[in-house]
Amino acid sequence: MSSEVSLRPVVPGDLDLFEREFTTKDGTGPYQWFGFTPTHRLRDRFAEDRLLGRESGMLTITAAGETVGRVEWFASAWGRPDTSACWTIAIALIPAARGRGTGTTAQRQIAGYLFAHTRAERVQAFTDHANLAEQRALEKAGFTREGTLRSAQWRSGSWHDQVLYSLLRSDTSLWDEEHH
Repeated sequence: MSSEVSLRPVVPGDLDLFEREFTTKDGTGPYQWFGFTPTHRLRDRFAEDRLLGRESGMLTITAAGETVGRVEWFASAWGRPDTSACWTIAIALIPAARGRGTGTTAQRQIAGYLFAHTRAERVQAFTDHANLAEQRALEKAGFTREGTLRSAQWRSGSWHDQVLYSLLRSDTSLWDEEHH
């Protein structure tokens, strides 16, 4: 399935799927369930800028022509934002699309998109220390494990360690070599 994965701008029908699939623990999975949250903010943001803003954005993931999730990015910084900015990415896949290489492909595609259309030198992602499937997906997508952020995320009544990954613009030169 991973060869059939593509990203596209979010359309109104995607919002219905996102609300249906990503508003329960079963839909988000145990590592992204932060409790019930209002869904109108996503629709408000869509009406404002179609989820393609200067500081953050979202694209829909399709596989074999079907909507299966979304990738997001938001500005982060490791110092002053005007000199130390990077993008942090996040992904959400519907349960039926997990474990098929879709997330690996989508994360590689969103990193490539951000390097092609922004001046960012770094794209990063983090995941729960126990989320081994996502760690494998990020590594297969070319991200480098940098370390553990201790007690960085509050979820389900306790603090959880996160594992930080990065991909640098120069790392993507290896992608071209892999395809030649």
